[in-house]
Amino acid sequence: MNIKLRFFASVREKLALSEEQVTVPDHILTVANLREWLILRGEIWPEALAEERALRIAINQEVASIDTLLRDGDEVAFFPPVTGG
Repeated sequence: MNIKLRFFASVREKLALSEEQVTVPDHILTVANLREWLILRGEIWPEALAEERALRIAINQEVASIDTLLRDGDEVAFFPPVTGG
């Protein structure tokens, strides 16, 4: 399955990456699986996508949960919660 990843705000800054096209293994079925798989890349990935870090996720520009199923061609975005002042 091919997925387009997009990273915004502090996640993008930490990874020094705004987007990436990836082919994920067959066992990656949900957003949670994807996040775990990306964390296993090592280096800065565990810090940028840590499970205890509050992140929002969108699939195809719609807010998603960690249990949302992925489909081939999805665009998955990771971003911190928006705060105002």
